[in-house]
Amino acid sequence: MPKLDENAAEFRAAGHRMIDWVADYLEGVARYDVLSRLAPGETAARFAERPSELGKSYDALLAEFESSILPGITHWNHPAFFAYFSITGSQAGILGELLSAALNVNGMLWKTSPSVTELERLVLEWLRAELGLPAGLFGIINDTASINTFLGLAAAREALGLGIRADGMSGRELPQLRIYASEHAHSSVDKAAYALGFGARGITKIASDPSARMDVEALGNAVARDLADGVRPCAVVATLGTTSTASVDPLPAIVKIARDAGMWVHVDSAYAGPATIAPEFRWLWNGIEGADSIVVNPHKWLFTPIDCSVLYTSRPDMLRETFSLVPEYLKTSDGAEVNYMDYGLQLGRRFRALKLWMVLEHYGMEHLREVIRGQIRMAARLADELTRRGDVELLAPQLFSVVVFRLLVRNADGSIDEEGSERATLAVLETINESGRAFVSHTRLRGRYGIRVALGNGATEWSHVEAILDFVEEASGA
Repeated sequence: MPKLDENAAEFRAAGHRMIDWVADYLEGVARYDVLSRLAPGETAARFAERPSELGKSYDALLAEFESSILPGITHWNHPAFFAYFSITGSQAGILGELLSAALNVNGMLWKTSPSVTELERLVLEWLRAELGLPAGLFGIINDTASINTFLGLAAAREALGLGIRADGMSGRELPQLRIYASEHAHSSVDKAAYALGFGARGITKIASDPSARMDVEALGNAVARDLADGVRPCAVVATLGTTSTASVDPLPAIVKIARDAGMWVHVDSAYAGPATIAPEFRWLWNGIEGADSIVVNPHKWLFTPIDCSVLYTSRPDMLRETFSLVPEYLKTSDGAEVNYMDYGLQLGRRFRALKLWMVLEHYGMEHLREVIRGQIRMAARLADELTRRGDVELLAPQLFSVVVFRLLVRNADGSIDEEGSERATLAVLETINESGRAFVSHTRLRGRYGIRVALGNGATEWSHVEAILDFVEEASGA
């Protein structure tokens, strides 16, 4: 009978070549255009209609990877990738991912690989302490903040005491359930509401104040109206570091309203949370002791390759009550440790803690802090340089590593030409992205279109950020 892999010799040689390729790629990634230029269907058209019958050598596959796949890659590793939020990687994280793939274990039970569970618990306790979060939180690693938000809101729904796990949400009389979130909350909140049976009608978007933070008075009014109408408040989502502007919802006031109404408090700090490894940014956590669940993404701003999102909760019992299901073939008699399968949807669980452990231990906390501080300083410098110009307006205060701005076009009387300003801003964004030198995204605040620059790559230097100023200067001189 043939084995799948006859020996390690070919693998060893190919592995050395691919590690060399990765090292060269990371060292020279700036030579690539940030944004892929391919049209839809162009990548797929480069491949055969059927897979190989007789197989291909690793050399042939690496060559095909370079010729057919690489042109369709937008380089998130590029130091001038400023769109969305970076899914930050690192050399240490890549090596951790390699070891995780080599072991290929499933951490569903403690018994199926004790190190998977115990390292996850250890590393998440380290991370909790380094972030300055309250002691006693239970942590679990999942793929993305979207899933962790779903899990948090599912636990919030079960915490209502309506027997939804047992009896479901259909075929019986239930009050209308409601989730509250800022108008700037991530779309994953809406998706979770849809999937959990709240529906679009079950989520109320709360207006924001001039700083793009949730308007607490508006939240209080919405909750009071709902209570008067017989609606059952379930949860409020506070965002500490919004996607558009990195604005921070006023958590202490939100917690007070939530507690008075018997609501669960879910905190989305997927982006900004990692910055709190630097103590001067821990003001972000004001009021966090009142949170029931908290999301922080090491793959967004802690240099851990995607995917690695952490959910902390002060109520693991409720998370377990929502999701624990132990069929006979998964029952164990060891009675030891946590079985992570009991705290979410997944049965199969990757060894994600390994790469996070390697990142924290290889770089050390002080170096990680300094890199994050440096990125925030660069964002502040960019904002300062932009505000010195008479033809640029910041659409929101610069917070953490996010800067949002627009170009201004004025009428003859000096007033702002809103349509002209939007056209000019869009033109600069398209010029930046088409240049290949940088990639930025956009947002819209109070009806105004803005360019959004978000730093987060560990290789970014001021010269990469300064290119944004060059594009603005070129536009003004056109």
